[in-house]
Amino acid sequence: MKKSNHKLRLLLKRSLVMFSINIILLFILVGRLYFLQIYQGEKYALLADSNRMSKRLLPPPRGVINDRNGVELAVNAQNFQAMLIPEQARKVDHLLSAIAPVLKLSETDIARIKKDIARHRRFVPVKIKDNLSWEEVSFLMLNNNRYPGLIIDEGLIRTYPYKQYTAHPLGYVGSVSEADLQKSDAPLLQVPGFKIGKSGFEKTYDESLCGTEGNLTYEVNAYGRIMREIKKKDGEKGNDLDLTIDIRLQQKAYEAFGNESGAAVVLNVHTGEILAFVSVPSFDPNLFVDGISIKNWNTLLYDEKTPMTDKAVSGQYSPGSTFKIVVALAALEAGVINEKTTSFCSGKMKLGDHLFHCWRHSGHGRQTLIDAIKNSCDIYFYETALKLGIEKIAAMSRLLGLGQIYDLGLENQKQGVIPDKQWKKEKLKQPWQQGETVIAGIGQGYVLVTPLQLVTMLARVVNGGYAITPTFIKTDTQPSPPSLNLKPENINLVKQGMFEVVNGIGGTATRARLKLKDVKMGGKTGTTQVRRISLKERASGIKRDEDLPWKYRNHAWFMAYAPHDNPKYAVAVIVEHGRSGSGVAAPIASKILEEAIKLDIR
Repeated sequence: MKKSNHKLRLLLKRSLVMFSINIILLFILVGRLYFLQIYQGEKYALLADSNRMSKRLLPPPRGVINDRNGVELAVNAQNFQAMLIPEQARKVDHLLSAIAPVLKLSETDIARIKKDIARHRRFVPVKIKDNLSWEEVSFLMLNNNRYPGLIIDEGLIRTYPYKQYTAHPLGYVGSVSEADLQKSDAPLLQVPGFKIGKSGFEKTYDESLCGTEGNLTYEVNAYGRIMREIKKKDGEKGNDLDLTIDIRLQQKAYEAFGNESGAAVVLNVHTGEILAFVSVPSFDPNLFVDGISIKNWNTLLYDEKTPMTDKAVSGQYSPGSTFKIVVALAALEAGVINEKTTSFCSGKMKLGDHLFHCWRHSGHGRQTLIDAIKNSCDIYFYETALKLGIEKIAAMSRLLGLGQIYDLGLENQKQGVIPDKQWKKEKLKQPWQQGETVIAGIGQGYVLVTPLQLVTMLARVVNGGYAITPTFIKTDTQPSPPSLNLKPENINLVKQGMFEVVNGIGGTATRARLKLKDVKMGGKTGTTQVRRISLKERASGIKRDEDLPWKYRNHAWFMAYAPHDNPKYAVAVIVEHGRSGSGVAAPIASKILEEAIKLDIR
């Protein structure tokens, strides 16, 4: 009996211990649940929401690029995309085969689409074609029931309505590359299909044009499929960019070249505003927005007229006789010549054992400064350069804007070469020779300029000697340019010489006179030798520059301003391998100035 009671007490004791342990565990569990639900409930609610909610960045509309009159040069056009949701399509291969002829899908396109489908979950939309035409959109909408899974998505695409006319200054946008991602961790760069500036102003002002991204918050299920849209915040449009270019003049300047290769830049001589800026031939920037084809790229790349090169700022050329204006002004300011100083041109000049020839082998006879500018007499400027010296020539060149890179917002701008003794010593490790001063006096030898620099030089002369700086950006106020402290009488002498080039009897550009009543222009021709005709070529019958292959012919320059009495516009024109400044470049410049005057650009 005692033994039975002992077992009962032991059992009760154990039951009590187990019950106590269970009670303790229950309290611990309740306490933990209370802690999680009450004290950390908000935290875990947010974590749960993050597991079922997702965010997507929304690219903002890009800022518009306008000309000086508000004409849109780079815009965001409505873009319709054909998208396919594979899980909703019955037979993807059959669907693609059916729509390929209508959407003009190539085998390469179809291969790309299938690759994209394989890379993503089947509920993720895949792009079939971008930038659909209205006919293609209409077809897909009318046949919507026949092609389940095929949808039309609407967005924006960057377009350039003036195509080749504005390609070089504006540049273009393109897809984000791996190199772009390494340079920046901006979240927008991760958005599929997002475009950034790749060249020109689109690249330079990309941050300003880009805008601020928006975002879309949506609910997804456990598999990542979007269930519903929760919240949407649209992005803020990028800033617009207003340029100084007048698209009407820009088009006329481009068309004036016809089939020639070259560049032209037009400035307002008082403000430095760039009114036209063309490099010919050019390209269609729209080809680059969604990635240029290999065929189109090779066509541009291997064109001997280099359409991808911006010749207006990247082309470096000997200025030829246009440089005589710099030498003339430098000599007048230094007092080594004056209005009455003359030289006798017999067609050649001897310096040591070397003969330097004038372009007119029979000579020009007795020449004053104005005569020498009008006739482009080499002998006069050979002698003047020797009197002056290379250092003073170089100093005046830089004062007038040559040898400089300007803050234009354009890449690949070249500095050119304004040689002096120090330059040759540093670059070539050789002393300067007198003969090099002689040929520098007519813009040959080491001297190199860009069309932009040359027109800047001309503008600084004809505006009365004020250091305007070329600019593309339109502003409400224009600061007054500083004076170069040049003597007005010296500027007037040089201008009179350029007036005679176009309007005087026997001037080198009389055929380029303006066809406008009561409006005269002044200018200066220039021809730059690319290479000499070899003895072997002469023996084969090649006697003239035009007999050479195109790429070996002389370059042709002409710079001009108008109106002569009160200059407002200046233009510099280079025609690559154009043979003659007076015969080829001058008529182009004349057409451009006529258009500027007719438009009366303000």
